[in-house]
Amino acid sequence: MLKEQDKIFKNLYGQKSFTIKEAIARGDWDNTKKLLALDNEEIIKQVKDSWLRGRGGAGFPTGMKWSFVPKKSNPKEGKPHYLVVNADESEPGTCKDREIIRNEPHKLIEGCLIAAKAINANTCYIYIRGEYVNEAKILQKAIDEAYEANLIGQNACKSGFDLDIYIHRGAGAYICGEETALLESLEGNKGQPRLKPPFPALIGLYGCPTVVNNVESIAVVPTILRRGSSWFAGIGREKNTGTKIFSISGHVNKPCNIEEEMGIPLKELIEKHAGGVIGGWDNLLAVIPGGSSVPMIKKEVCDNVLMDFDSLKEAGTALGTAAIIVMNKSTDIIAAIARLSHFYKHESCGQCTPCREGTGWIMRMMNRMVEGKAKIEEIDQLYNLTKQIEGHTICALGDAAAWPVQGLIKNFKSEMIKRIENREQN
Repeated sequence: MLKEQDKIFKNLYGQKSFTIKEAIARGDWDNTKKLLALDNEEIIKQVKDSWLRGRGGAGFPTGMKWSFVPKKSNPKEGKPHYLVVNADESEPGTCKDREIIRNEPHKLIEGCLIAAKAINANTCYIYIRGEYVNEAKILQKAIDEAYEANLIGQNACKSGFDLDIYIHRGAGAYICGEETALLESLEGNKGQPRLKPPFPALIGLYGCPTVVNNVESIAVVPTILRRGSSWFAGIGREKNTGTKIFSISGHVNKPCNIEEEMGIPLKELIEKHAGGVIGGWDNLLAVIPGGSSVPMIKKEVCDNVLMDFDSLKEAGTALGTAAIIVMNKSTDIIAAIARLSHFYKHESCGQCTPCREGTGWIMRMMNRMVEGKAKIEEIDQLYNLTKQIEGHTICALGDAAAWPVQGLIKNFKSEMIKRIENREQN
């Protein structure tokens, strides 16, 4: 269990104000000039040594991503570099970045300044989900405060480094959470993913070197530099280090966001922080551990699994955004996954044929499974369909549509068969 002194987010629940005065009292902007005096390579090295992995879903090492950006001997020469913060938090079940922006925006802004210095970027865009109206207003107020205090802008923190930060409001498209679709949207184009390579670190926003990172990934950077990479690396397990904000929802007595150490047992997380499963632990049916796009795991796996990237991968699922959706035995598990299938069909950008056509097929087949109107052999046909989509699209939305259905068939095929048989008998 995470010690109180190791928590990075001191105001996650908004007990105090988000303003710069309160943020400074919590330790933000503490001698930031000293951090900016570090050599770019040293900042990147410390982030690498901390083993911080992206908190937006993919879990790619953050410092390694920064190191891919070309080096510039003179920041005023060559193409400009850009830092883009992905605040388009649209994954069902996920609501951690919203709380950071709402209650601790200065942690994000300070993180932007340090990350921008590390990659030689003088411009940062924060792409925020369109529905986050109040959060965007709070973030803009915090940015204005930082400008007024000369913490960002020209000669930020009197360090000689310049950084301008702009907020870009999205229009509620889930696909724009994918980094290259986000860049297309930022440029004023339709939000559709780009083929990779080239990767954004070489050819990103406006064809220039760009780093795209999640809100939480950026917000923890100043604390890592202040307390040292070894401190962060000492929390959790090897290659799965640091603290993590988990969003717990569904059939629990106290849905919550909680900052805990990476690698905490799932059962402990739910029992200690979310008040336990409604009806008790034995009433648990399944858990989606990383936002709606990852395969569910049954209670037998939930009993012992650890909440980190590698443990969940071994369990046949993923940490994703660490949004834990708890389902007890009152859940119509087939209907729950059918609802997700409708979501992914609706949010497909339509660029790739397997996803454009396949998500519709999945949704229609799942609707029939809910009603028991399908044939038993169609369950295997549905599984084969998901395999035709998975790995055959430009971005991971096709995988996101396929994995929940694969998880359902893997864990609850007998339920699907029973429903079809009951329908046939009646």
